[in-house]
Amino acid sequence: MFDSLNLSPATIEAIRRAGYTTPTPIQLRAIPLGLAGRDLIGCAQTGTGKTAAFVIPMIERFAGQGAGLRGLVLAPTRELASQIAEALRALGAGRLRVVTVVGGEPMGPQTSGLRSRPDVVVATPGRLIDHLERGAVSLGGIRVLVLDEADRMLDMGFAPQVEAILARVPIDRQTLCFSATMPAAVERLVRRHLSRPERIEVGAVATPVAGVTERLYAARGEDKTSLLLRLLGAEGGPTLVFTRTKRRADRLARAVGAAGHRVTRIHADRSMPERREALEGFRNGRYRVLVATDLAARGLDVPGIAHVVNFDLPHTAEDYVHRIGRTARAERTGVASSFAAPEEADQLRTIERHLGHPLLRS
Repeated sequence: MFDSLNLSPATIEAIRRAGYTTPTPIQLRAIPLGLAGRDLIGCAQTGTGKTAAFVIPMIERFAGQGAGLRGLVLAPTRELASQIAEALRALGAGRLRVVTVVGGEPMGPQTSGLRSRPDVVVATPGRLIDHLERGAVSLGGIRVLVLDEADRMLDMGFAPQVEAILARVPIDRQTLCFSATMPAAVERLVRRHLSRPERIEVGAVATPVAGVTERLYAARGEDKTSLLLRLLGAEGGPTLVFTRTKRRADRLARAVGAAGHRVTRIHADRSMPERREALEGFRNGRYRVLVATDLAARGLDVPGIAHVVNFDLPHTAEDYVHRIGRTARAERTGVASSFAAPEEADQLRTIERHLGHPLLRS
C-alpha cells in the first residue's frame, strides 16, 4: 500500500482520489529513492506506472514551498508532456504550480507561465531551448531533473537539445532517468550526467506486458481495411490503430467513420488543439477508435484500451512492444492484433525473433 512509503497525508489522499490502490513494482522501488534524493535509472516495460514513480517524489519535495522553479521534466512528445503535467496537478492536489512548455502552441502564454514562478516545468526539449534562448526562463534553481522516455528522446534527434539543457542546470541536482530500453546512447548520457545512480529494472525490458493476448493476421495491403472493419464489428471496446504514415491514418480514419464507427486520429500534421481534442475524446469515450502514427506509441496513457491493432507492422521490435503496451495497462488485460502483408515478412521475423516465439496466427 502507498501508506508504507512515508508519504504525506495530503499526497495519500490525492492518490486515493486518483484511483490508485496498490503501488506497482517500479513505484515501490523508485519512490523511496526519489524521496531520498538519489539519482536513478528506471527501466521498465511500458504501462508499469513510471510516471507516478517520479511525480510522487517531486510533489513530496516541492508541494507548498513556493520557492520558484525547482523541478524540470523533459519528455519526447507534446502528448506525454501534457499527461505528466496532468498527473502532477492531480496528485499534487493544487499544491504545485505546473507549467507545460511544448511546441505547436503559442509562445506568449508559455512565457507568461514561466515568469509566474512555477514549481515544476514539463517540457519538450526543442521548445524549452526556444524559451532559454529568449531569456524567458532560468534553470539555475533546478533541484530535480527527470528525463522521461530517454531512449525515445534520443531516437527523435533531441540529443543536442538535451545536452544543452543539462549544461544549464546545477551540477548538484537529483536526476531521474526513465527509459523502456537502454541503448548505448542512453548509457552514455547516464554516465556523463548522473551521479552514482541506482538502477531499477522491473521485468524484462522491451518485452510485452503480461495480460496482452497477441494475434497475427496475414493480409494483403488492399485487404487490411476490410479486415479491420470486421474486427471492429465483432469486438467491442476502445480500439487504438497504428499506421505507418500520416496519409494512411487520414485515409483509414475516413473509412472507419464511413462504416459507422466513432473515430478520430492523431499524427504530426494535426495541430496541438486538434490532437488534444482527439486524445480527450478517445479517453472520455466520445470516440471509440483512435487511428495514430507512432507519435502515440510512447507515453499515451488511456485507461481501458481493449484492443491495439498494428494495421502496418512497425520497423523495430521495440516499437512493436511500445505500441501493444497501450493495452493491458496497470494489470488489466487486452488484445493486440497485427496485420502482416507479404512485403512485411522481414519486420515480422524481427519482431518474432525479439519475442522468442512466433505470434499466434488467426
